[in-house]
Amino acid sequence: METLANIESFVQTARKGSFSAAARELGLTPAAISRNVAMLEKNIGVRLFQRSTRFLTLTEGGERLLSSIGDSLAQLQDALAGVSSLQDEPTGTLRISVSPVFGMRHILPLLPQFLKSYPRVQPDLNFDNRPAELIAGGYDIAIGGTYDLPEGVISRTLAPAHIIVVASPSYMQNAESPLSPRDLIRFDGVGLRSAKTGSIRQWTLMNETAEEVPALFRQAVVVDDPNALREAARQGIGVVLTAIPDVADLLETGELVRLLPDWYADAGNISCYFPSRRQLPPKTRVFIDFLVEAAKRSGFAENFSARRIR
Repeated sequence: METLANIESFVQTARKGSFSAAARELGLTPAAISRNVAMLEKNIGVRLFQRSTRFLTLTEGGERLLSSIGDSLAQLQDALAGVSSLQDEPTGTLRISVSPVFGMRHILPLLPQFLKSYPRVQPDLNFDNRPAELIAGGYDIAIGGTYDLPEGVISRTLAPAHIIVVASPSYMQNAESPLSPRDLIRFDGVGLRSAKTGSIRQWTLMNETAEEVPALFRQAVVVDDPNALREAARQGIGVVLTAIPDVADLLETGELVRLLPDWYADAGNISCYFPSRRQLPPKTRVFIDFLVEAAKRSGFAENFSARRIR
């Protein structure tokens, strides 16, 4: 009896045109897909693909098998998913990649309730500012700012990623508040070096009339971690451009104040990313649903909006 994994690997390779694309779709490695297809060929005694260094094409036997399978694979997957849904609660290790500041301040506080509902799921969190290699890295879920979605990955939005200008009251004590982003050139500031590119992030601020002005200041210090950026602002080193979720608590306590309240930069969204497999493992599915609902209950979209924070 041929295994479902071998058949799925064959069908996705035939439809996507490569082992790599099939691997992204199924959440496996290209080597695993190649092995599954080779095992299928061995078991049925028919070569299914013509392979070269640049191309992968179906043989006559491969074309006939793909045509014969038709919609049967999808029906079988749905049937298995239906039976699987009857099992006990979701279980297993859930590998999550999340940025340190957002993860520690906004995701960790949600876990007690999740674990209460799903005690057999074990979240395994990796705190990293770099966009996760979701499939290649073996993660079930990544949480973070907007980045280009590779093939085979989809997202669900949790909150806007708005960038605002903040400083400590002690730093602003003897300074005149800026009236325009152009005034920031008079201030010392803290630059953030991108973990992905190594360059210092530059932002362009906009207001409600869609006017855009680059945010330029004297760089007194450069750091490579958003948590260090937050701490540098709190210590009064200078002005900082940062995502609202990273400093929301300090704005609430008054340890930081927002400058230029009518101006912000739009960095896209903070989202939950996961492989677009037809049937997600129960542990992944329930966590995604829990996280999206928790974000709604906690008011992430409203609380992290630059239009609300003043």
